[in-house]
Amino acid sequence: MKTRYYNARVYTGEGFCDSFTVEDGRFVSADIADESIDLQGSFVCAGFNDSHMHILSFGQSLIMAKLNEHTSSLKEMLEYMRSFIAQRNFKENAWIRGRGWNQDYFTDVKRMPTKADLDKLSMDRPMMLTRACGHCCVVNSKALEIANITADTIAPLGGAIDFENGLIYDNAFDLIENCIPLPDKDELKEMMEESSKALNAFGITSSHSDDYSCFRAIPFETINEAFKELIKEGKLTVRVNEQSNFNDYEEFKRFVKAGNVTGVGDDRFRIGPLKLLGDGSLGGRTAHLTEPYNDDPSTCGFSLFTDEQFKQMISYANAHDISVAVHAIGDACLDKVLNAIEDALNENPREDHRHGIVHCQISRKDQLDRMIRLKTHIYAQSVFLDYDNHIVEDRVGKELASTSYNWKTLMDGVLTVSNGSDAPVEIPDTLRGIECAITRTSLDGTGPYLPEQAFSVKEALDSFTINSAKASFEEDHKGLIKDGYLADFVVLEEDPFTVDPKKIHEIKVKATYLGGQCVYQN
Repeated sequence: MKTRYYNARVYTGEGFCDSFTVEDGRFVSADIADESIDLQGSFVCAGFNDSHMHILSFGQSLIMAKLNEHTSSLKEMLEYMRSFIAQRNFKENAWIRGRGWNQDYFTDVKRMPTKADLDKLSMDRPMMLTRACGHCCVVNSKALEIANITADTIAPLGGAIDFENGLIYDNAFDLIENCIPLPDKDELKEMMEESSKALNAFGITSSHSDDYSCFRAIPFETINEAFKELIKEGKLTVRVNEQSNFNDYEEFKRFVKAGNVTGVGDDRFRIGPLKLLGDGSLGGRTAHLTEPYNDDPSTCGFSLFTDEQFKQMISYANAHDISVAVHAIGDACLDKVLNAIEDALNENPREDHRHGIVHCQISRKDQLDRMIRLKTHIYAQSVFLDYDNHIVEDRVGKELASTSYNWKTLMDGVLTVSNGSDAPVEIPDTLRGIECAITRTSLDGTGPYLPEQAFSVKEALDSFTINSAKASFEEDHKGLIKDGYLADFVVLEEDPFTVDPKKIHEIKVKATYLGGQCVYQN
């Protein structure tokens, strides 16, 4: 059946029109339709495509204590946790979990929470509260006891332990998470389903999702099976390009030998790039910098892989026609990643490799030039500016900050820049990300930070649609409202091209369509 949608302001990705037609899940050119739907002047564009996030972790965060909503002060956070614990009947071996705190937002103290704070909440049940960035957590004494972590415990490479305060960083997370009971497949599917519903409410129809890292002990086969079963059940309402996260070379080789290379799959679930977590976060001062932190000269952060490990993993991926997407926030980590990519391409040249840098935040001018020369893809998170505007110069100094978050420079250098939220690090609210990309200010008005790096409205929308499709080699059938393309689209209450840029985040999503089927209605 052909359905015509009319009376709208439609941004196709290539221009504007006032109507379009859908048949069998795709946009078609047709003068006659079986039914017509009046969109009453709404704005329409291709469905939003979040090019880096974590569906499974986001779904898990939806059932945890939501600390991003209760962290205006440490006192408020602890009071919320006390109430959260009192209102829930935990299973015998269950851990108390939460995510989203950020000490930079505390109004009463300027420090991270500690195990002493958590011990006042519970000494009997293990507790793990993860920072918003996902690179640091605080645990109570019971959790340390169960994990057999003492003052003498040596942190693994790419991790750190502050035993006195109960703070765990990056690769040391495994020492804690290996002790937490794993969810079964039905519980995984529940998290995925809740996550996809929430994404639809933000107008998201596609996601580049890193899911193998959420529960390292669960085999990638189980994660893939859970996604595919949800699709068959009609309960997964976003398309997934799996950013396949591995930190073990032999396990990655097993994955590849099982036939998993970039592009394998279908329009609902496909294997994407090898995802590597290169370093930590700027907010937690674990992003790996060449020089010590401007506001903490005792540390440069750290990379989570050695040079040899980066080269080994990236070289193997490139040789097997697999793209890579590497998390690199600090400039020292970026050096290591670009060295490994260049070495891999010298060994096995590929013209259209689409190897990418995830986040690409702290960078020097020579690195910008090098990325343009190597033709890397850029997985930006413009919404990070909402927080990072407040800290970037303090963390890295004014000079390095001037060449950081330079995504427009890279775009002008003819690199493809896609956009995402890194949820659950940030809420996957695409319109917030679009606003930050255009204004370069925080939602509270802080900034603008490097206003010459601002995107136009078109560039911002494209970064969440057609450019995200390019990252997964899908630009020939997704990301535009065009004849033959997948009929994924979002209906907005107002037009981002005409509304006050500082009010774009207030625009309401009226409806979201996946393959011509409405999956969200406001």
